[in-house]
Amino acid sequence: MITNDKGELWDIILYKTENGECPVEIFIESINDPKLKAKILRDLDLLEEKGNLLCEPQSKPIKDTRGSLFELRSKQSSNITRIFYYFRKGRKIVLLNGFVKKSNNIPPSELFIAFAYKKDWEERNYE
Repeated sequence: MITNDKGELWDIILYKTENGECPVEIFIESINDPKLKAKILRDLDLLEEKGNLLCEPQSKPIKDTRGSLFELRSKQSSNITRIFYYFRKGRKIVLLNGFVKKSNNIPPSELFIAFAYKKDWEERNYE
């Protein structure tokens, strides 16, 4: 496994709501296709390994007036998923939420949720 010059992995943080629910965990558990679930987990391993060096097709930045997010892009056959995440200082990656992609565009509601989770995480986690 090649990570960086020091061989360090990135720290993956799973966002949790105030009541303790983890949207990414719930999303991954909801995937019924074992091959798709395995692909998502492999892509998460790649993200942990490469961090901000991971690029398309697995990772893509999202440009939005509300701030900076990235999408982890997983595809198995005709099934496509996205997991929203962003970077924090200290080699940290916060995973926010995920969804099954059914159209060419990201549903605005999914993006709204991701930015709300990001804001909530930042307000409750001082660094």
